[in-house]
Amino acid sequence: MTEIVARTEEAAIEELLGHNRKILTIRNEIRSARRLRFVFVLTWFLTAAFVPAVVLVNIFTWGHINLTRVNIAFIPVAAVLAITTFVTFIAAFMSDDGPDWDSYFITDKRLELEIAEERKRLYAAKMILTPTTSRHVYREAVPQVINSHRVGQKYYRRVHNLFQSIIIIGSLASSTIAGLADIKGVQKWILVAVTFTVGVASGFTGYFKFRERGFYLQQTADAIDEEISSLELRVGHYKKYEDADEALGEFAERVESIRSEQRKREQQLDQPTENQQR
Repeated sequence: MTEIVARTEEAAIEELLGHNRKILTIRNEIRSARRLRFVFVLTWFLTAAFVPAVVLVNIFTWGHINLTRVNIAFIPVAAVLAITTFVTFIAAFMSDDGPDWDSYFITDKRLELEIAEERKRLYAAKMILTPTTSRHVYREAVPQVINSHRVGQKYYRRVHNLFQSIIIIGSLASSTIAGLADIKGVQKWILVAVTFTVGVASGFTGYFKFRERGFYLQQTADAIDEEISSLELRVGHYKKYEDADEALGEFAERVESIRSEQRKREQQLDQPTENQQR
């Protein structure tokens, strides 16, 4: 009887993994389609805006300013833009099924994703797993949660370091330019641009709090990783449990408590500064 229950649970888990695999595949297809769509739309926009702008600049500055170097540098850029625009035009309008980044393709994939997620929910609602199996499944899924938090921490750290570098370099550059005896023409506009960039970077850093978000994600990942090590070594809160099932129950409860604290911290970071001070 026990073997039959184990086989039934194993088959149910494999079926659930099949649903997850299909959902992840569709999400990757949607993500790839969005990236391609962004690249192609950006290319079309640059071709429609950048090329006429350079032509108009040449017309209005003809005989006054020598733009030979600018035009020479612009030729390969214009060639790449023209070729990319032509290829994407052929892919978009000459293909019967349309390209993978077409809006209809993305819409169809979104609908397919919703259907797949609904099928997974319906199947999961009918699954009957023992508490022991559920806890083991949860234990094996925790490392993925840790990896997700650490990936997010690296992303926020890179963004924070980028904005901080802009602030430091921009502040030094603006101080140097402002320290010149006479600021005229191009130097004046460069000073305005640098000051504006520093202000934008400083505002984004203060509003979105990239450093704090990355710190809390790393803290949560380290705390969950510590719980895994304590569970495996049976130390800390788990040394009093001789039964593995009871230890897994305590582990799941503590990990969920850590993740709940992380969600609360994220909600606090999303609130305006004046609300946090109250």
